[in-house]
Amino acid sequence: MANVQTLDPNASPLDYYGWELRRLREAANLKQGQLGDIIFCTGSLIGQIETTKKVPTRDFSERVDAALGTDGLFSRLVGLVLRSQLPTWFQPYADMEAQPTYISTYQVQLIHGLLQTEEYARAVLTTGVSDDLDGLLAGRMERQLILEREQPPLAWAVLDEAVLHRPIGGQEVMRNQLAHLLEFSERRWMRIQVMPFSVGQHASLDGSFTAMRFHEDPDIVYTEDLISGHMTANPATVREASRRYAHLQAAALSVEDSAALIARVMEERYGNQSCPDELAMA
Repeated sequence: MANVQTLDPNASPLDYYGWELRRLREAANLKQGQLGDIIFCTGSLIGQIETTKKVPTRDFSERVDAALGTDGLFSRLVGLVLRSQLPTWFQPYADMEAQPTYISTYQVQLIHGLLQTEEYARAVLTTGVSDDLDGLLAGRMERQLILEREQPPLAWAVLDEAVLHRPIGGQEVMRNQLAHLLEFSERRWMRIQVMPFSVGQHASLDGSFTAMRFHEDPDIVYTEDLISGHMTANPATVREASRRYAHLQAAALSVEDSAALIARVMEERYGNQSCPDELAMA
């Protein structure tokens, strides 16, 4: 087992977090088990986080701050830690995603990451090759905090109808995910439209993309391929993405009709939770 005293606090945000946790715990004359008792977890978990075997959560960090009187140190650090758990190629996008004033996205395969429930996200991430599922999941959930800010970015999502029907994680997971989408209809800064199957060809048959607008920085368009993501601020690409998005919004169902379709799919396709086998054969 790694000895936290040998960790280089400059090696990564996770190493620094573990190093600081042990330093401040010992400064408070607390053993791992004693701190665990105070914040309602095991001493073993404290040790695993101190030795970077486990990734801390935001809730854990807030409880540690309260127990050790660290003035929000770990609550601030945990954002860096969780972002560092994201794939290296994705981290530059995640850094930019935390800053925009407006986000618009079209998604053809999956619910956008900012709108995913934890169970849906876990099911999506299990299809990857990473061994650190918990770290990836925590990083994805951390990204969603931008939607909980006092002044969140304005956001608009156009979802292909296919994402409503693709049973990611099973019937209950999908029902909860669609219910989660409907909750956003109550937030004036978030709009969701569905591109129905009936539209046929449309302006983005090439696939999904996301555009972001900032106070001062140039607009950015983000796309993904099989193994990586690509950001560009090329003016011609940004203009083309804006043109396509306007056409997508015009072709999609209205916000109200989209909510009605989401609710209908939720009840008709995922409402009978007692018959998951029947759904699988549909």
